[in-house]
Amino acid sequence: MPIVNIGLWSGRTKEVKAKLIEKITQTVCETVNCPPEAVIVVIEDVPKENWGQAGKQAQ
Repeated sequence: MPIVNIGLWSGRTKEVKAKLIEKITQTVCETVNCPPEAVIVVIEDVPKENWGQAGKQAQ
């Protein structure tokens, strides 16, 4: 059972997340030859202030 974890900055709409889940599931099924029911997609919304890159806090 493939499990895909995606971290995103908070603020995306429910519709955008639904489309992302759909497309990720499709791609995983095509790549590893499994049914959609076997794929779990987890989206973690993280506030920008909780991210850092190159030693700096995101803004």
